[in-house]
Amino acid sequence: MKIPSIAQIRSCDAFTIKNEPISSVLLMERAAMTILKHIKELFSPDTSVVVYCGVGNNGGDGLAIGRLLLDAGYHKVKVILLKYKDVLSDDCQENLLAIEKKYPEHIFIVENQDNLPEIKEELIIDAILGSGLTKKIEHQLLKRAVECINSSKSFVYSVDIPSGFFAEQAMEKEFSAVHADFTHSFAFPKLSFFFPESYQYVGQWNVFDIGLHYQCVQNIETDNFMITSSFATSLLPIRQKFAHKGTFGHGLLVAGSKGMLGAAILGSKAALRSGIGLLTVHVPQCATEAMQIAINEAIVQIDGHESIFSHIDFQTLAKFNAIAIGPGLGKDKKSANGIKQLIADYGGTIIFDADAINILAENKTWLEFIPKYCIFTPHLKEFERLTKKVNNSFERLEMQKQFSIKYNAIVVLKGAHTSVSMPDGKCYFNINGNPGMATAGSGDVLTGIILALVSQGLTPEQAAIAGVYLHAAAADKAIENQSEASLIASDIVDNLKFVK
Repeated sequence: MKIPSIAQIRSCDAFTIKNEPISSVLLMERAAMTILKHIKELFSPDTSVVVYCGVGNNGGDGLAIGRLLLDAGYHKVKVILLKYKDVLSDDCQENLLAIEKKYPEHIFIVENQDNLPEIKEELIIDAILGSGLTKKIEHQLLKRAVECINSSKSFVYSVDIPSGFFAEQAMEKEFSAVHADFTHSFAFPKLSFFFPESYQYVGQWNVFDIGLHYQCVQNIETDNFMITSSFATSLLPIRQKFAHKGTFGHGLLVAGSKGMLGAAILGSKAALRSGIGLLTVHVPQCATEAMQIAINEAIVQIDGHESIFSHIDFQTLAKFNAIAIGPGLGKDKKSANGIKQLIADYGGTIIFDADAINILAENKTWLEFIPKYCIFTPHLKEFERLTKKVNNSFERLEMQKQFSIKYNAIVVLKGAHTSVSMPDGKCYFNINGNPGMATAGSGDVLTGIILALVSQGLTPEQAAIAGVYLHAAAADKAIENQSEASLIASDIVDNLKFVK
């Protein structure tokens, strides 16, 4: 799914109005209907509701929602119009007249902060300010309304975007904005929704189709996308009837050191569960027995060193379709030299994870020599070491994209909404998964999955997107029968077999 700019979304609204054709107020009604439907799924008609509306089109949405809720039998509805400007937008004015005519006793116009009523309702619907906001709230009435909403114990449901929150730029700590429990986004997600510092404002969120014109949606050009289940699964390889193990590739996983052998085991199991035809695992001598016992299906290649990775024979590299290196590796100088030699000797896709990334972060000149379309899978701190500190997620996203462009690489920046940046500047955000994935070894599992997918013939870009999706989908399967807190990396591996 595309993540357009706010300007593009507005253009798509206008295109729909002109070419469907449909009036702007009827398009607003259509959007309000999606909220009514969702509210009915979440809250009973006995729920007490207060709808806070502004004077623009977001306020028009709120006025329409209030009327529709009353039409649907929600009789404990209070609609408050915050009249911080004398002039309302045309559609807001039309919806104000409609609710005043039909339900005059339910609409209250407030022009002074001292006249704001105490919030006693169970549900607050926030429709004060829309997604086009680019300046912090200054008007005292609006600031006070936001304070009242945030200090209440009510469930806060924001329309399209929390009031006062920015869709396309970073928030500063002193800025006033609604802290929503749920945000109902029209047609498309907003870029800022995917960043960790936004969670306190956005809460849980989802995107709801309001029937924007198909042609306009198709023609939107953007560099940012949300990974959907249908898109990710369409990338997965199809297993033909007469295929054999050689059909699905041969990958090499270089992982583990003394005391960190679990990383090699987890990555190996994940690769095998993700459909790889043949897997070779390169481990230090101390891991020989453990690997032979834990992983029956993998070929075990033994390093010349007792406790760390030191090197791989150049002669063996040509048979591998892809290589992953880093889980549990450690940062010994011999391991660093082994990575440097691997970069020089192997011309295919290398997936750099964990300590392989940390080693490259200490030897940044080596990045100039990595093969094209290698994949990096850092968490935030590893990426910071690889690049530099930033002030906010917008800056980090731009840095991530520039890293991918500069080094012709794919970056899988791990987090609640893992972002996958490409050498062409595009970026894909994942939305499935759960907080239980914040556990030791989870990243090792992801590395194994991506290795398996590249080995099977997916492009590195496809493998990164599909791998991130599979990893999170398996974790979601796992918590169907257990708590998030109890989730461990092995559970993710075990549930890969249930993801289709």
